[in-house]
Amino acid sequence: MRMSGRARRMAEHHLRHNAGGELNLIPMIDILSVLVSFLLVYSTEVEVIQNSKGIEIPQSIAEEQPRTSVVVMITKDQLFVQGEFVADLAAIEASSDPVIEPLLDALKRPRLIGEDVAASDLAKREITVMADKAIPYEVLKKVMSTCTDAEYGRISLAVLQRDQPAPTGAAPQAS
Repeated sequence: MRMSGRARRMAEHHLRHNAGGELNLIPMIDILSVLVSFLLVYSTEVEVIQNSKGIEIPQSIAEEQPRTSVVVMITKDQLFVQGEFVADLAAIEASSDPVIEPLLDALKRPRLIGEDVAASDLAKREITVMADKAIPYEVLKKVMSTCTDAEYGRISLAVLQRDQPAPTGAAPQAS
């Protein structure tokens, strides 16, 4: 079978210009190595505390970094210890008792808070309270009172670090 001249020229053209596609991986490896080194440099001083989308943490200009501790999280409608549900905020607000019994029971359970925390002495027992900035002060006061009754010597409030102090007499921003 004989090919026409035009068919032969088209076949030669396709063979010449049909060099297989090539994937150059070197630029992608360079970008990934820069990204990894960036993440390693900027993630060394970060303390990861479990967060919930239901909490907007207040800001502070404090320099001291938090230490490892038991985390009490107060969302707009629930109370958690180490991620485990403890009580509803409506029940806490309705109660006239200064101590929250379900929270007190949870803070005394070694399985929930960890054996090393339960065994440590009062001065070394630490707790971090993560509360939404819109939580009423009375609820926060009850939580802190309960933590004290559960024999925690150090109570910290989780905040986001702010670069500058708020101007004196400035009204809080509405969100």
